[in-house]
Amino acid sequence: MAATVNRMADILTVLTTIDSEARANDLASGAVERRLAACAQISAPVTSVYRWDGAVQRDPEWQVLFKTSAAGYDALEAYLREAHDYDVPEIIATPVTRGNVDYLAWVAQETGSAPTG
Repeated sequence: MAATVNRMADILTVLTTIDSEARANDLASGAVERRLAACAQISAPVTSVYRWDGAVQRDPEWQVLFKTSAAGYDALEAYLREAHDYDVPEIIATPVTRGNVDYLAWVAQETGSAPTG
C-alpha cells in the first residue's frame, strides 16, 4: 500500500472553524460523504479572539480538521465556502511532510487521488 503515495506533501490537513457543534458535524459529514476528505476531526469548543467590523470579538468555535489530497484541495475549499455561513471563513491548508505511509495512502485512496498502476 505504501507505494500508492508518491510524496507525502500530496496530502494536506485543512482547518476551518464554525460557530456550533452541529454545523461542525454538518461540514465534516458533507466533506467525507462527497469524498472531498477522507476524515474530519471535530475539536471541542475553542475561544477565538479576533477583530471584526472594527471591534475585538470573543466567541466559542469548533475546529474541524480535514485530511485530504493536494489534488482535491480546490474542491474541498469550494465546498467549505459554499456550506459555511461566515463571510470570511478560516480555511488553512498545511502540507503533511511526514506520516504513516499506509494512512496517507488511505487518505489518497478515499479522496480519489491515489495513483493507478
